[in-house]
Amino acid sequence: MRASTIIPIALGLILSLAAGFMVFTWMQGSQKRQAVQAPQTIEIVVSAQPIAKGTKLTETHLKLASFLPETVPAGTFSEATNLIGRVVSTPFEQGEMITAGRLLDDSVQYGGVSTLISPGMRAIAVKGNQILGIAGFIRPGNRVDVLVTIDDERRTKDKAVTKTVLENIRVIATGTELEQKGEDKETSSVDVYTLEMEPKDAEKLALAATRGTLHFALRNPADTESIKTKGTNVPDTLSSLAPPVPKSRTAKPETKVEVISGTNRQTMRFAQ
Repeated sequence: MRASTIIPIALGLILSLAAGFMVFTWMQGSQKRQAVQAPQTIEIVVSAQPIAKGTKLTETHLKLASFLPETVPAGTFSEATNLIGRVVSTPFEQGEMITAGRLLDDSVQYGGVSTLISPGMRAIAVKGNQILGIAGFIRPGNRVDVLVTIDDERRTKDKAVTKTVLENIRVIATGTELEQKGEDKETSSVDVYTLEMEPKDAEKLALAATRGTLHFALRNPADTESIKTKGTNVPDTLSSLAPPVPKSRTAKPETKVEVISGTNRQTMRFAQ
């Protein structure tokens, strides 16, 4: 083979090898740069769905999501298995991180109404019906006023009195229970309403439910004004729509003057 043919072939081979080496070197450097620039993330347990206060966590409530380490607060969890059976103390929206500060102590392995009660408050349940529950419109979270119709033993007659005894009370649960009524012990459902209130108000409600008949007045949640009433009894209720009593006509005062003319006497009256 001639030298004039070998030289171009060798030169082309050298250039190809050099180009290939340069491309390989550039790709290696690019991968290293990407590895340096890519942020490192960690997996944290988040809520897979909205979770209500008092819920006992199960696998369906939880999932893992990736976060930058510097964005993860203290008290998070990296494994969902550590949270199964824990009870939520505050509600979670979907995708929120599950933190220890928003869970009840791990010794509490139950949920329900007791976890919904605010500190210092008490829950008390009363039996009712569709009338008391305003045809089913009362739901957990609503606010109601409690009225009671009860006999006032201090009165000698017309003892029945209706009075608002509690205002702006939060309903934390509603439900039904079965009870037996009548001689044949027929089973029927009874509505039960659980209300949250201060201990002193719980005493009032217990007395009112035992001695009288309860009624709920549903409130607008934005209406927090307290309105004091004196209550009403039978005479006041019946007289509230009575026609006005006409004013009695009183006789106008008169001035009497006696006129004597000889043997004649005459009395004259003048109205004032």
